[in-house]
Amino acid sequence: MTERETFLADTFVELAHTLVRDFDLVDFLHTLVERAVELLDADAGGIMLADQRGGLEVMAASSHEVRLVELFELQNDEGPCLEAFRSGDAVIKADPAEMLAAWPRFTPRLEQAGFASAQAIPMRLREEVIGALNVLRVAPGALAPSDMTLGRALADVATVGLVQQRSIRASELLAEQLQGALNSRVLIEQAKGVLAERSGLQVDQAFTRMRAHARRTGRSLQVVAGEVVAGSARLLD
Repeated sequence: MTERETFLADTFVELAHTLVRDFDLVDFLHTLVERAVELLDADAGGIMLADQRGGLEVMAASSHEVRLVELFELQNDEGPCLEAFRSGDAVIKADPAEMLAAWPRFTPRLEQAGFASAQAIPMRLREEVIGALNVLRVAPGALAPSDMTLGRALADVATVGLVQQRSIRASELLAEQLQGALNSRVLIEQAKGVLAERSGLQVDQAFTRMRAHARRTGRSLQVVAGEVVAGSARLLD
């Protein structure tokens, strides 16, 4: 087995192990984004999931800059994640001209962030689409077919796990989990800014420190974020 094959197998095992009782949804989604960027011919990525009202929310991104790009996509109502979520199909644009024609506002913002290619894979289980995985590349052009197939597999595994994580009706579970994750996301974003200001870290570094502390202490990111905002977190020592 090659090193890549071993890493791929470890990734699916890690995703499966993460889906345990009371798992941390935000941490799970960031793990999915990190593994997608490492395994695919990609430089960055993000995930949007549907909330209780059926609108999309940015739930994970490989960097703060990517999160801003994803928010711009939502605010301007155009881009690959929105298209993949609405159509239920993978969104692949072969070149910058095709992207600009499809997304006249989003494409310049993407280029401003240093990326020349954006593609999205729906997070879909049968007819239910719960979100989309966004893949960004510095170089222009679409993902290779083999990478797109692997990206679909990662998105599918995550979707199945999210929908069927507990033995209750999928829609009820998903609504509860996603709403809870959305609420915690707001607190986490606030804590990132607070920690960055107090410690002199970059925003991405602040999030990495909080996430590492949460894992090390066996607590959720939401709990750690609350402590950071309250000023009682020991990770500042």
